[in-house]
Amino acid sequence: MKKLVLVGAVVALLSSCATVGTPAGVGFIYTDVTSGTAATSNQLGTKVGRAKATNVLGIVATGDAGIQAAAREGGISKISHVDQKQKSVLGIVATSQTIVYGE
Repeated sequence: MKKLVLVGAVVALLSSCATVGTPAGVGFIYTDVTSGTAATSNQLGTKVGRAKATNVLGIVATGDAGIQAAAREGGISKISHVDQKQKSVLGIVATSQTIVYGE
């Protein structure tokens, strides 16, 4: 009986997956996709800011991957465009990174 409970707990724990959505879809083993999210009429800038959030096993997710956090990190006040980078490995660890470009 103890083994059955232990196996059930392990299956329930491992059934959660850390996945990310991308325009290209999700790779079961590995995902690493960068896509454009937004653009403005501002000229292409020389500054880059990044902000990231991480998910582990679909159980714990932390971080601030917002545009404002990325702009603040890069010292950007005029955003030219925003990219989104999604990465996942075996559904164990997934990251979502916002990359802001501008001046």
